[in-house]
Parts: sequence; C-alpha cells; structure tokens
Amino acid sequence: MTTINTVTGTMDSADLGFTLMHEHIMVAASGVHKDYPELLGPDFMANAIKKLQDTKAGGVSTILDATTLDLGRDIELIAESSRQSGIKIIACTGWWLDYPRFFGGVSADQLAKVFIREVTEGISGTDIKAGILKSASDMPGVTPEGETVLRAIARAHKETNLPIMLHSYSPGRVGLQQMAVMKDEGVAMNRIKFDHSNDTTDVEYLTMLLDEGCYLGLDRYPGGNTSPMARTKTMKALIDAGYADRLCPSHDHSAISIDADNPMITKEQRLKMNPHGFLYMKNVVFPWLREMGVSENIIDGLCVIGPRKFFEET
Repeated sequence: MTTINTVTGTMDSADLGFTLMHEHIMVAASGVHKDYPELLGPDFMANAIKKLQDTKAGGVSTILDATTLDLGRDIELIAESSRQSGIKIIACTGWWLDYPRFFGGVSADQLAKVFIREVTEGISGTDIKAGILKSASDMPGVTPEGETVLRAIARAHKETNLPIMLHSYSPGRVGLQQMAVMKDEGVAMNRIKFDHSNDTTDVEYLTMLLDEGCYLGLDRYPGGNTSPMARTKTMKALIDAGYADRLCPSHDHSAISIDADNPMITKEQRLKMNPHGFLYMKNVVFPWLREMGVSENIIDGLCVIGPRKFFEET
C-alpha cells in the first residue's frame, strides 16, 4: 500500500476504488477562474459540482486531475470541487505544451525544484500537494523545451518517488522518444504511464511500451480521429494479450471550460458525442467490452487494478 496526496489530504492506495486516471475539473488558462470568471459561463461551479456528484453516484471514487498550470490549474477550485462532490481528486505538478518564452534558459534542475516544492510543501501558497508528475510531448516529438521538462520531471521523481504521467502523441510513436529521455535519467519504466495511448490502433507499438513495464492511459473517450469503437477494440486486443492490469481507461473530459460564443465544437455537438460525461466508460465502453466477450471479472478490474498497481509500484 502507498500513501497518495489528494487535494483534501492523504489517502491509502487501497482506498482508490474506481479511478479515472486522466480527467480535468477545469481547462482554461492560468488565472481565468479568478480574473475572468464570466468567460466560464453562468453557474459554472454549481454545474461542475452537480456533474461530479452524478459521477460519484455512478460509482466513480477517484479522479486524477491532469491540469497543469499552463492548462489553467486552480488548486483551490479543484479542492472545493472535491469537498462539495465527495469525489477524491489527485492533482498533478509539471508542465503541458504551452512552454512560455519567458522560460528560455530555465534549466531542468530549476524546474525540478519547483515541481518538488509542489509535492512536498504545496501548490499556489496552499498546503495542497501534488500526487503525480506530468510532462507532455506531441506531434513534433520531444522538442528542446519538452526535453527540459521531461528531465525536470524525471529528477523530481527521483527526489519524491511520485509516478509520472506523460501526454504523448501515440500515432507518431512519440512515447519511444520520451522513454529514451526517461531511461537516460534513470527512471524505472514501471513508474511511467503513457497517456492518450488509444489515439492509435497500433497494437504493436502499444505492446512495445507495455513490454518495457510501462502503463498505458487509454484515456480519450469518445475521442477524435480514432472512433470510440476502434479505441475499444484496441483495448480488447491488449486485454486479450494479458495486459489488463496495466491499462488505465479514462476520458480526458473537463467539467468546466471556456464558454465561447463561437466554439469549434458547439455544446450541442459535444453533448451528442458524449452525453455521459465522466460516466461514458461505464455506460458505453464497458457494455461494448461485454459484447466482445470480456469477462465481468476483468471489466470490474478496469479503472481499479491498473491505477492502484501504478501508484504502488516501487
């Protein structure tokens, strides 16, 4: 058993329960919640709490909030969401893809110290501590800035022993580039989860990562270019190959986002794509897996066994 930092205190890994390992309470930009709250729409907090309460009532115990500072992380908002809804929430430290020009020349060791402080002391002047480390590399692969963050995350891991989640561009097999940096920093592969792995149906590539000891975040549902059914067939293939205990299905869903007048995807379109929110996995994907012949024992363990094992790895 392992002690995990949540936004309302510590918890034992044995108490994680049904866990969604890559979600967001709010995705915006840093400071929006406090400085421009009208951009989040009317009653945004009440709507988010209701969604999270419904999620808890649907059987979800814990959510890992993958929101870094550059994705608009507001740690007090996240903590209040947890307190009011009853959902346990694990926050992250690290950096996503919006690397600011003002960080030019900042070293990996400098960033590592910042991330370590958010684990050992607290985030944004609070005593709320991060429970996981995060970095990101996308379509361009591991950029120089991305490598700086990767190395910072690796060094923070060596100091704190927290596990690592990596946003990765799976269609381009970018995880192999990220893995090379992690190995160079001496990180054990069983402490890493490659997220957005179900953006590809390349089972050969995903198996390569799993065979190194890594975990996979199958965490984009219903997703974009790859259909929800194709994503589920990929999950079934990995289950059949014996990797069910290292899979972490989730959605990459957000309870709060910018309420734009002219969005790329309208609210109606989003609702049609996913009327279930954080319960899409339970309400849509799990029934598909049953139809594909996956046993109830394995389905019951998805979102339970993988997350717990991931946090308990040493």
